[in-house]
Amino acid sequence: MRGKRERARIAAVVTAALLALSCAGAAPGVASGSDAAAAPTADQGTGQQVMVTYRPAPPSIWARTTGELAQNYRMRVVFSWTLSSLGEQCVVFEVLGGRSPRDLLRRLSSDPRVGLAQTIETFQTLGTKDPYAHLQHGSQALRLDQAHRLATGKGVRIAVVDTGVDFDHPDLRERVKRAQNFVDRGERTFTTDIHGTAVAGLIAATANNDVGIVGVAPGAEIYALKACWQQPPAAREAVCNSYTLAKAVDFAISQGAQVLNFSLGGPPDPLLGRLIGHALSKGIAVVAADGGPSRDFPASYQGVIGILGSDDVKGEATVPDARAHVSTLAAPGVDILTTVPHGSYDFFSGSSLAAAQVSGIAALLLEKDPKLTPLQLAEIIRKTAHVLASTSIAQVDACAAVASVAGGGCG
Repeated sequence: MRGKRERARIAAVVTAALLALSCAGAAPGVASGSDAAAAPTADQGTGQQVMVTYRPAPPSIWARTTGELAQNYRMRVVFSWTLSSLGEQCVVFEVLGGRSPRDLLRRLSSDPRVGLAQTIETFQTLGTKDPYAHLQHGSQALRLDQAHRLATGKGVRIAVVDTGVDFDHPDLRERVKRAQNFVDRGERTFTTDIHGTAVAGLIAATANNDVGIVGVAPGAEIYALKACWQQPPAAREAVCNSYTLAKAVDFAISQGAQVLNFSLGGPPDPLLGRLIGHALSKGIAVVAADGGPSRDFPASYQGVIGILGSDDVKGEATVPDARAHVSTLAAPGVDILTTVPHGSYDFFSGSSLAAAQVSGIAALLLEKDPKLTPLQLAEIIRKTAHVLASTSIAQVDACAAVASVAGGGCG
């Protein structure tokens, strides 16, 4: 096992080689919704806020209801937007007078004008702070070279709900097709955000361009949807909340995403759960990082493919007749080399990276059979995974999964 100094040297060599190359290509630009000025800021507190939805109705009814609720319950409107995928209106209110938001929620939940009422939950990306603990090779464990002979995920649309992405990175400029911001002033740091860039690169870094790495699905199209912000600034870690995530997921559904990637986790969230359920019902596969053992949301949501990070060496063991007992899937999550802003590369660890790889596998499968349902995708990935000895965890195998749909072998 190589030491920290050697691993740092490898990252530096990769980056130096990249910088020696000339760069070309146009960036897609960062778009924001029409109500972006009212979107939450990275440092905005949400402890005294509640979020409600209204059932489908004319906008004039929604506006009147908002005014009535604000007056009846002594609240101030923070902002509102339409959830186009559900045909509903969502409003965030600030609770005035020092009252408890949770006490107010009980009253709002029983109000016939309100469809759903909830607090604003906080989510965070799932990784570790010591990315150089070990040096592993996830692509070998997944058998990507063999898998790419059968599929590259060509044309499959993957929504990366995360921080921003450096869409001018040499390994990403041909892969990022949409860039949308849902955080107030988030466009200022969009292309320098670390976590989303790392996730996007692992999913879809361009193959055969003589630069850097190869993504799990190098032919896929990335929708970079910024719903999270780095905290503290310039950190690898990032946080999101209920309404930034809801806005991003609603957009992804409306724009025809085929896979939703959540390299993040947090507490159960009613509105986000409804949106994810709607996405699944429309045939959109949903993959999420699983921090285990308590199972983070949305990985815990029924129908979502929850993924743990594993040491890929352990994935070599297969226990006969144990597959029926598999409850959790895993993918390599230790020292995974991927893209970072400014055309560079670095090692990352955590289930965030594991989830990204499985989103890529989902794209490979959808290229071969676009009619696969989320349930069928999950079953294929589970059945072709390698069960880890003495556990109920199985590590995914990209080549075996694709071969089971496309035919051919993994030799």
